[in-house]
Amino acid sequence: MPFAQLVLGSPGSGKSTYCDGMHQFMSAIGRECSVVNLDPANDKTTYPCALDIRDLITLEEIMSDDNLGPNGGVLYAFEELENNIEWLENGLKELGESYVLFDCPGQVELYTHHNSLRNIFFKLQKMGYRLVVIHLSDSFCLTQPSLYISNLLLTLRAMLQMDLPHINVLTKIDKVASYDPLPFNLDYYTEVQDLSYLLPQLEEESPAMRSGKFSRLNQAVADLVENFALVRFEVLAVENKKSMMQLLRVIDRAGGYIFGGAEGANDTVWQISMRNEGSMMDVPDIQERWIDAKEDYDVAEQKDWEEHVKKQEANTGTATPDLIPDDDDDDFDGMPPSTGDSGVKVVRKKP
Repeated sequence: MPFAQLVLGSPGSGKSTYCDGMHQFMSAIGRECSVVNLDPANDKTTYPCALDIRDLITLEEIMSDDNLGPNGGVLYAFEELENNIEWLENGLKELGESYVLFDCPGQVELYTHHNSLRNIFFKLQKMGYRLVVIHLSDSFCLTQPSLYISNLLLTLRAMLQMDLPHINVLTKIDKVASYDPLPFNLDYYTEVQDLSYLLPQLEEESPAMRSGKFSRLNQAVADLVENFALVRFEVLAVENKKSMMQLLRVIDRAGGYIFGGAEGANDTVWQISMRNEGSMMDVPDIQERWIDAKEDYDVAEQKDWEEHVKKQEANTGTATPDLIPDDDDDDFDGMPPSTGDSGVKVVRKKP
């Protein structure tokens, strides 16, 4: 039974960066992984693309032939894909049991009220895929109450529309410390706690929000989100190894993933860390980890990781996959390099 992540999110939320980083991380833990590009406008992928919608139809062709704009062109492309679902099904069959990451476009219409994307994923379920939706949001939305509440509404609508196991993720969480101080701790935002405390902050943001009409509207919106009680967030810094481990565990639990035969055959430090529940980050830790003492944690985690690597090399005589060196330009410092295959040579032990 193959498993897959459906990576959604607004433009700039980090979908392609996430797919690239998750592909590299899965390669490091010995999990065979393939990335499928479903964005007809994305002609430059940073990850090895196992299947590309642009081989079926491109946004440029649609805009030229049908005189459509970019948003309408993307919607048309997914209607075309829905009508030619055999192309996608045949391509996925060639991937076998590989874990699949679907890199989706950023047009929110696709997962708020347009039905083609949902219909395509439901057909994938009939093929036997265990799907989990990963909805990414830029953590910059925490800096303004209006952005945060708007993002809550978008996230809630996507959850109701897609009707699949759903994980909401605040990306670029390592950037929050560089923004203006937040009025509440991070767990207030990730757990979507009592939004009435945020309403005064919303009124301070704009004088127009102080009128009675807008106050009642803001309260109604807050009550709507709280009454559904569905939305909460995980946090992610894609270049941070522990952050990736934490999120992947949450996704595995949501999708019912069970370690395959290949995982655990080679006990690299990456695989040991994935199976070690002690490396899980408790919710109260995120404020301290990403804001209050971010630099101290960065240094401590780097030292801890280097010690793990040295111990493993001393015990087994083998090294972990080469890591991308630290520099100012690479989003994946410390992650294993991207490869076309799983990146791990598996040697199964005899019983």
